Amino acid sequence: MGFKKARVDGFVTAVERRLAPLQPKAGKTAQERRSRAAAFDPVMTTALGIVPVDVATEEHRLTVPGHPDARLRVYWPTPERSEPAAANGLPILVYFFGGGFELAGIDWVWWDASFRERARDAGIIVIAGEYSLAPEVTYPAQPEQCWTIFEWAATHARQLGGDPDRLAIGGGSAGGNLAAATTLMNRDRADRPVRLQLLEAPLLDMTARHLDLQAPASLAHRLLFRHLAGKIVRQYLGPERKTRLEPYASPLLAPSHAGLPPAVIYTAELDALRGDGEAYARALSDAGVPVSCLRMIGQHHGSATYRGHVPMADHLHRDIVATLRTLHDDPHPYTTEHTS
Repeated sequence: MGFKKARVDGFVTAVERRLAPLQPKAGKTAQERRSRAAAFDPVMTTALGIVPVDVATEEHRLTVPGHPDARLRVYWPTPERSEPAAANGLPILVYFFGGGFELAGIDWVWWDASFRERARDAGIIVIAGEYSLAPEVTYPAQPEQCWTIFEWAATHARQLGGDPDRLAIGGGSAGGNLAAATTLMNRDRADRPVRLQLLEAPLLDMTARHLDLQAPASLAHRLLFRHLAGKIVRQYLGPERKTRLEPYASPLLAPSHAGLPPAVIYTAELDALRGDGEAYARALSDAGVPVSCLRMIGQHHGSATYRGHVPMADHLHRDIVATLRTLHDDPHPYTTEHTS
């Protein structure tokens, strides 16, 4: 008995039929795409009924030597800021948004609402990092900005009411690339005790060897990932193809993944980036790193956005919250012996 051809979740299709008349035309330049996507963000979130919850926040701007400043926003799990903690501080998740390296930011309604809900529901501090966008700013500025944000989070954890021994690094899509790069940079530069890397539909191989351009489930997503495979990669990394092989550009291609933190990776069946996340899970496992990878059937790259309308999107939120809540507990002592 043969398998049926993969198809989009009916709940996703219903949401996209509602949103289709509201979507702007695709822009020809990065600036046009950024502007139109930014304008669509509040339209989409209003249509989906997404309202940011009330939690305490605080913003900082950091100097990054040799690169533009980096901005971050701290989210606490309650409307009141946590007091500095000498002990028993809250876990901290440092998270980087996605947007193909060319759009989005921590001020976007959807991302801001997501950070607020994750902080509240998991009972943790979320530090949302904002990096510069391409093509105005190019690699390696973005990994260095993210590294600076992570270092600030680690060194200021106690002042924020957090625990420097309960750190996690996460990101979605392009932000997943930068999160994975940051874990490599931490291993190579500081080796701080990161408890978890949380990656959602991550882009991890900029050579596009693991990209499946037949996977996207709609014309918009096919165009997006065809663009990711070519123009966006070039505008982020530049014309030199060898740059795509650098570990901080393509974390999947790092010579070694040993010593990286345990990982939880989410991929979507109809996402062109599915191969990146799943290949990274195998690479981590081969290196002896504890890893879990969940493939969401019937979903595409953006369908996790549709909270409150798509059951899988709601389940993903609950699963991520449950994963983040494990940061409150002592880590499980997995054996260090591993045979690849």
